[in-house]
Amino acid sequence: MTPRFGTAGSGRSEGRAARQGTAAGRLAGALALVALAAGCGIRTTSVPVDAGPAPSRMPCQVAGETVITQSRPGVPVGIYLACASGLASVERATPVPRGRSADDRVEIAQGLLDELQAQPSTSEREAGFTTYVRGPLILSGPRAEDPADTLRLSRQPEDLPATALAQIVCTFAESEITDGTVVLGGPGDRPPRGYRCDQDTKSNPDTSLRALPPGPSGAGSASAPASASASASASVSPSVPSAR
Repeated sequence: MTPRFGTAGSGRSEGRAARQGTAAGRLAGALALVALAAGCGIRTTSVPVDAGPAPSRMPCQVAGETVITQSRPGVPVGIYLACASGLASVERATPVPRGRSADDRVEIAQGLLDELQAQPSTSEREAGFTTYVRGPLILSGPRAEDPADTLRLSRQPEDLPATALAQIVCTFAESEITDGTVVLGGPGDRPPRGYRCDQDTKSNPDTSLRALPPGPSGAGSASAPASASASASASVSPSVPSAR
């Protein structure tokens, strides 16, 4: 029998060479990928990047819904609901008719407030709407010492959640019951305060709403009771000397 010299050593050499060839192939492939990424303008990174899911945006708009139905009669009104960290208007139907006298503005305001307290419909929820106004909230008219356009809530306005108060103010401000300034009071002895709704209020309802200062643009000036104006006039009228 002819002895086989060098068989084990040659086998190890061949295995080592094969492994080196495989490693070289992997390195060459990696370098090719880096060159390709650099050529495409893609910056390489040594750590995996998890960008997370794509951000979702609520539409904040109810599409294709008619608020006037036989089961829900009334006139269309706009109310402000919360959506995507802001306020957006939706259309509702309320049984309170338009064109009422000024004495019925409390009834109209209560109808709007009832809509704000109602839970959003299915289509409104799917569009991202919710409400922070929680009932029961009841409205009443002005007291004798209040400005004539005051609406008093059964809860102190300042005690409501900030977004809920912004919903009420923006809904009332853009309705027929105010001239843009909403004068609200509560059940206690605190004087009513005036509020306005602007774009900042709609964008940041939880932080931006502020009461107006007393004066020509605030509560209790142009719409003050006639008795208050008469008293003021009397206080500055010159005195007439009595006849002797």
